[in-house]
Amino acid sequence: MQRAIEIFTGLVLTTTLAAAEPPPLRFDTSDFGPAGSDAPQIEPWREIRIDPLYGGHWIVTGDLDGDGAADIVSAQNALGDGIHTTSSAVAQRLDGSILWRWGDPTAGQKEVGYDVGLQIYDWDGDGNNEVILLTEGFLVELDGATGQVRRRFAIPKRATDCLIFANLSGGPRATDVIVKDRYRRIWAYNQKGEQLWGGDWKPGGYPTAHQVRPIDLDGDGKHELMAGYVMLNSDGTIRWTYESKVMDQSRGHLDCCRVLQRGKRPEDFRLLLTCCGDENIACVDGNGKILWESPGHHFESIQLGTIFPDLPGPHILVDIAHRPPGENPLWVMDPEGNVRGKLMLENSRIHGLVDWNGDGYEEILLSSARGLFDYRGVRIGTFNTGSPGSVMLLGDMTGDGISDVTILTQDPAVVHVFKNKRGKSTAPLGCGVNHTLY
Repeated sequence: MQRAIEIFTGLVLTTTLAAAEPPPLRFDTSDFGPAGSDAPQIEPWREIRIDPLYGGHWIVTGDLDGDGAADIVSAQNALGDGIHTTSSAVAQRLDGSILWRWGDPTAGQKEVGYDVGLQIYDWDGDGNNEVILLTEGFLVELDGATGQVRRRFAIPKRATDCLIFANLSGGPRATDVIVKDRYRRIWAYNQKGEQLWGGDWKPGGYPTAHQVRPIDLDGDGKHELMAGYVMLNSDGTIRWTYESKVMDQSRGHLDCCRVLQRGKRPEDFRLLLTCCGDENIACVDGNGKILWESPGHHFESIQLGTIFPDLPGPHILVDIAHRPPGENPLWVMDPEGNVRGKLMLENSRIHGLVDWNGDGYEEILLSSARGLFDYRGVRIGTFNTGSPGSVMLLGDMTGDGISDVTILTQDPAVVHVFKNKRGKSTAPLGCGVNHTLY
């Protein structure tokens, strides 16, 4: 077949590349919500009303008080002048009771369309989780059990867009922290609050990604950082720059990066990149060499897993966003970039993969559609949340080591926890560190 590729050089030119005939689609289906579906209802194990005063729609989960059970931290954020800061937070047990509250509940908003700078992490490695957040001009560390401020250190006023923990020093665990503003600058700090590097720059001349992705490409114990269209070394210097062959990179930024394949050498790695505004999804190796690109759509978030039982994986689940309601596809691709399944949805934006029936393969989760879909693109279950979901998290919430499904609905904000009764016991307690909407 012939593939048309747009190349932007001031004028739009079109050329064609010869390509092998792609493999056939495994499914091409549509689902516009649970109404009229005969798929069985999946009832929640717990429903937790988020504190209406301090809580918001950014949520992360983990064990805060060391009792072996998951807890929920939700946050509001104050948005202004193109940047947002964490303005209030509340920690709640799964019975809805309050562990603690922090911040000014009158200063921010509940809604999110982006990551908020708040994570749960055992930063000091003592076996107890802390809550770390970014407020205007400061990083603040709270005791996980009590919410008391343990310490705070100064960061640039606008460096509050998101919060990432990474290993830049080569120690036994990730104790360094990455902060950033929205699309221009990145800073790195060690655990003492000492700035390692960063400043007023666009890495490689391109905007930053929504969330910096730490990856140890060369096995030296230090993380390299996919910071946008550039891969940074642990000292903040540029290792390589992704230069697309099929798109104009001046129009957008990196939405997300996922590791499709790991290896002993950089060239053995396979990294997936989605390009917001630039309308492309690409696979590169750990040296930035392009292996394939598929332009033409606004790809956003990627999940990886084994969806088709008889097709070599991992399989790539990716949404195509910023389209009218009812015209938002979710694609399943193979590792070579061939599209193997298409599911058309009212809203495809928040999705996930989880082994729900214990057969060793992943089912597709859709938050807004409240749906569980199999490898045929067919709804096989509906999560009974009462209204469309927004934020969705995966991770053990019940203490059995199996990844459960947590869906937030809004107005009022309610967290619905769905217990996974048949999956395999491999999941950590809570959503894990460096949680992202992307």
